[in-house]
Amino acid sequence: MKDIRLMKGNEAFAEGVIRAGCDGYFGYPITPQSEVLEYLAAQRADERTGMVVLQAESEIASIHMVYGGAACGKKVLTSSSSPGISLMQEGISFLAGTELPCLLLNVVRGGPGLGTIQPSQSDYFQAVKGGGHGDYKMIVLAPASVQEMYDFAKLGFDLAFKHRIQVMILSDGAIGQMMEKVELDDQVPRMTNEEIIQKYPWTTTGKTPDRERNIITSLDLNPVRQEIINRKLQEKFKKIQETEVRFERIQCDDAEYLFVAYGSSARICQKAVMLGRARGLKIGLLRPITLFPFPSDELAKLSKQVHGILCVEMSAGQMVEDVRLSVNGAVPVEHYGRLGGIIPAPDEVLHVLEENFINETMISESAAGGERKS
Repeated sequence: MKDIRLMKGNEAFAEGVIRAGCDGYFGYPITPQSEVLEYLAAQRADERTGMVVLQAESEIASIHMVYGGAACGKKVLTSSSSPGISLMQEGISFLAGTELPCLLLNVVRGGPGLGTIQPSQSDYFQAVKGGGHGDYKMIVLAPASVQEMYDFAKLGFDLAFKHRIQVMILSDGAIGQMMEKVELDDQVPRMTNEEIIQKYPWTTTGKTPDRERNIITSLDLNPVRQEIINRKLQEKFKKIQETEVRFERIQCDDAEYLFVAYGSSARICQKAVMLGRARGLKIGLLRPITLFPFPSDELAKLSKQVHGILCVEMSAGQMVEDVRLSVNGAVPVEHYGRLGGIIPAPDEVLHVLEENFINETMISESAAGGERKS
């Protein structure tokens, strides 16, 4: 019998990391993601699997604890919300410079500054463009449901260790707090130290007589070697862009107009597609699941088919820049966003699509027909 439960998004993610065989969580409370730490503590993850669950003294401390655990080849993670993730940026850059795999969850809240505890998508640039210093990228997964909050815990760890990279789950306060049905998988056992040493020879697990010592550091004052390291990283990011793109097409086959949205905004747009289709409008939705790597090739294909694209975000406009780069001027791209924690309604975004594209197209076609008649 399948294990099905009604859970909050944050709780589902926490259950997901336990069942994915996680070794350690280090974090600090901040709304709207505090349930992650609370759930792990209440579930006694230490007794269930031996997983370490620790509330650190700060976000800065927690990300450096993640660094230490990752260097030992352990499945480790932290979670926070926007201001807390900002505090972690130096540590995340250190993790990138040492190619240490780990999982990060950002349950985004409105900003800038302390802002509000309501949901937002204004951390896209920070996550996708590399919020810390240096030339680096992370794989960024954008869940749009509580089920995906659970699923992306295991997927995130799998991708992190496959590519020796940091994986961020970019959620928001709505998905973190909403409750939905979740289907849970069987427990994945935690790896033993012996298994880690055999599978991940790069780890700092103590020098043995049969191998050289492993030194993990992001510091190298020789610019020639540092360039070699950077070029190696860039090759990795290029490979990830070629192999790890994920997206969902919703009624795109015959679409004449397109929404592009992720996370909570994608749920809103999916309903807007249904409303538009009921009125005879051929509207589709492309939902990026990976924000890096971004589904640029798929968008380029769709740009040859549709008359206009509306990018819907709970921000002043961030992902829209990647949408415009992807279509390269082949079709008009507009942005619609709500700020400060306000979630747009489906009829609202449908109205914006109509005003920007559909009504304009009808007016243009009518004018062209009049000219031909004269």
